[in-house]
Amino acid sequence: MDSTVTSATEENVWGGGNRPLGASYGKLMMWFFLVSDALTFSGFLAAYGFSRFKFIETWPIADQVFTHVPFFHGNYPMYYVAFMTFILIMSSVTMVLAVDAGHNNKKNAVIWYMFLTIIGGAIFVGSQAWEWATFIRGDYGAVETKGGRILQFVKADTGERAALADFAKTIPDSRTGHERKNGVWFFDEGYRPSYDLNEVVEGLKANPNIVVRTETINEEGEKTVLSRQASLEKIKDGTLVVEGANLVHNEYGSRLFADFFFFITGFHGFHVFSGVMINLIIFFNVILGTYERRGHYEMVEKVGLYWHFVDLVWVFVFTFFYLV
Repeated sequence: MDSTVTSATEENVWGGGNRPLGASYGKLMMWFFLVSDALTFSGFLAAYGFSRFKFIETWPIADQVFTHVPFFHGNYPMYYVAFMTFILIMSSVTMVLAVDAGHNNKKNAVIWYMFLTIIGGAIFVGSQAWEWATFIRGDYGAVETKGGRILQFVKADTGERAALADFAKTIPDSRTGHERKNGVWFFDEGYRPSYDLNEVVEGLKANPNIVVRTETINEEGEKTVLSRQASLEKIKDGTLVVEGANLVHNEYGSRLFADFFFFITGFHGFHVFSGVMINLIIFFNVILGTYERRGHYEMVEKVGLYWHFVDLVWVFVFTFFYLV
């Protein structure tokens, strides 16, 4: 008798069907996708953490990299990234309210809360695009040495970062570009930095208030600033001028830092952009009354699971990439 009851109970719990464990097929598949995606992001963050601690002595300091705020000039470390994080978290709150309104079959409330969620996601994606553009362009410039190390420049009296434009000398002869008449197969000169190495070196020699800051982090947790004499010696190791960051050169420090920045934040940004597009589709379906005719708003709940996952992943990215 007991075995019969046990078998019946097990069959009721694990019997399968289109609602295993009380969840619909679509919701269960969403959970499977989120688990697999979580493993992917975990691998990326683990690789980032391994690389960072392997090169901890020369890794860029986030507070010295992400200092920009749109339409404002100055040093505002992490302010804008914190603003982006706040917007994304608030969009998760509005998504919760949309799902709750869907459970209560309140169509108008679902429309408004999903609209706010879409706006929040769009602001985040736009902000991330602006952050990428600023990171790629750079504001200060640096010199790369033969060994791939980065030499930045600071003002000796204040310790503030000095841009190449603040001290580099303009030497007309060194900036003469290749002209079409000088080559049969000439197409385009390609990208050139604002100043060449000779102009930076001559400007450094002429300006006694400018010194070199290396990648190496000292005991105080700051980048090492060289003396004036050591700066003049160190600049001799320079090979080229670097402005901004890409997959080959990085004025902020280690090339791996730029690689991980583009890959991890880009991969997450793609998820947010995809979420905004999916939310738009669901949003218009809500307006058209599709889910009202079905008698439930489960699609809103399923896309809500995805949106909460994207927000949660960003909390980890923000913590490990920007804060730690």
